[in-house]
Amino acid sequence: MNTQSPLIIDMAGTSLSAADRRRLKNPLVGGLILFARNWADRTQLVHLVADVKAVRGDVLVCVDHEGGRVQRFRGDGFTHLPPMHRLGELWMRDAKGGEGSGAMRALDAATATGYVLAAELRACGVDFSFTPVLDLDYGASSVIGDRAFHRDPRVVAALSRALMHGLLLAGMANCGKHFPGHGFVAADSHTEVPVDRRSLKAILTDDAAPYPWLSTTLTSVMPAHVVYPKVDTRPAGFSRRWLQEILRERLGFGGAIFSDDLSMEGARHIDGQALSYCDAALLALQAGCDMVLLCNQSLGDGKAVDALIDGLARARDEGRWLPEEASEARRLALLPQMPPLPWDALMLHPAYVHALERLP
Repeated sequence: MNTQSPLIIDMAGTSLSAADRRRLKNPLVGGLILFARNWADRTQLVHLVADVKAVRGDVLVCVDHEGGRVQRFRGDGFTHLPPMHRLGELWMRDAKGGEGSGAMRALDAATATGYVLAAELRACGVDFSFTPVLDLDYGASSVIGDRAFHRDPRVVAALSRALMHGLLLAGMANCGKHFPGHGFVAADSHTEVPVDRRSLKAILTDDAAPYPWLSTTLTSVMPAHVVYPKVDTRPAGFSRRWLQEILRERLGFGGAIFSDDLSMEGARHIDGQALSYCDAALLALQAGCDMVLLCNQSLGDGKAVDALIDGLARARDEGRWLPEEASEARRLALLPQMPPLPWDALMLHPAYVHALERLP
C-alpha cells in the first residue's frame, strides 16, 4: 500500500480541468505548484484553491513567491514585495535618527516581508512558498542575482531567519534553496548543466554555511541542479552524498527535501545520460528527496505528467522505489497548522498593517 505522495505537479489554466482532477486524486500526487498563468485575480485564486482542496484536502498548494522578479501573483491587492537583495542593502546601511543600525532595521523589515508574503498567500488558500533563497550573491549568476540577500553567509543566515520568522507568524513553513549553493556559477540550470569545481571544504565554509546555522528553523530544503565534481559527479539533487551524508548526517537537517524542477536542463542529463522524467524522479527519490517537482508539463496534452505518474507507480509495484512513511510525514508537516485570516480581515489586522509599514 502506498504511504507516500512525492509528486508535485502543475496545471495549465485558471481552473481545474478533468485531467487536473484525475491527477490530483492519484495518491502519488502530493502537491500542486501554481504559476502566473494560473492567476487572474484573487477571487479566481481563492476558488481554484478551494476546488483543489475539495478534490484532496492534503494536497500541498505551492508557489514560487519570493518577491522581486519571482512573484507569481501581482495586482488585485497583492503587495509587490522587494527582491531580497534590498534587505541586504539595508543591512549595510548605517541608519541614523534613532532606529539603530541598518542591520537591526533590515532584520525587522525581513520579518515584515515574510509575514506579508505568507499572510496574503494564506488568505487566498495557498499553503506554501518556495522561499527563501540562501544562495550567496557573487555577482556572477544571472538566475540568482538580486534574489540573494548578500554575499556574506552570516548576513544571509540572519536575514533569512528573520524572514522565516515572519512566514511562521502567518502559519507558513519555509524552503531554503538551492543547497549547497547556486550563486557561484554563472550558468543557469534551467538551460544548462552548471559545474562548480570548488572543493567540499570551500563550499561548506562559504555557500552551505547558512544551512547548519538554520538547523532549528528550516522546514524544507531544495537542492541545486548543479554538479560539484570534487564531491560527486551527479547534481546535488540526485546525489546521496550531498543529501544523505552531508545535508542530513553532517549538517543535521531533518526536514523535507524537494527536488528542483525535473524539466530543467540541469536535471535532464545525469552521468552523461539523457533521462526520462520518471528516471530522473527515481534517481532524486533514491538519493534522498522526499518530493519531486515536474513543472510546465501540463501544457498541451499533459502526457509527460501522466507518464511520470504511471512510471512511478510501476517502479513502486516492481520494488524499484519503496515509499517511506517518514517522507510522507515530512510532506504533511509542511501543511499549515493554523487557520488563515480571510483577506478582508487581514487588511485590517494590526500586525499586517504594521508589517506593511516596515517593508523596505
